[in-house]
Amino acid sequence: MAVVAMWLCDRDDSMFSDKKAAEEHDKMLELAENISALIEQHVEDIDENALEEIGLVLARRREVLAKACKGKPELLLEPDEEFDE
Repeated sequence: MAVVAMWLCDRDDSMFSDKKAAEEHDKMLELAENISALIEQHVEDIDENALEEIGLVLARRREVLAKACKGKPELLLEPDEEFDE
């Protein structure tokens, strides 16, 4: 019997067979949490579920968001096949 190492992301209980992927997922969730906290500080009466979803969308699309902030805002309108799965 083979032993298979698995990594658990304690933020959402996701399991990964690759440590790098687990760490990347955890960092994305941390970024989403911090984005949500920032929005909550500046937008009154926002629904908690919507706030969480907004944070996750922005964190998942962080590379595109960074490029948009550097002068290519049209990139935000392009579909994201990975996210739309």
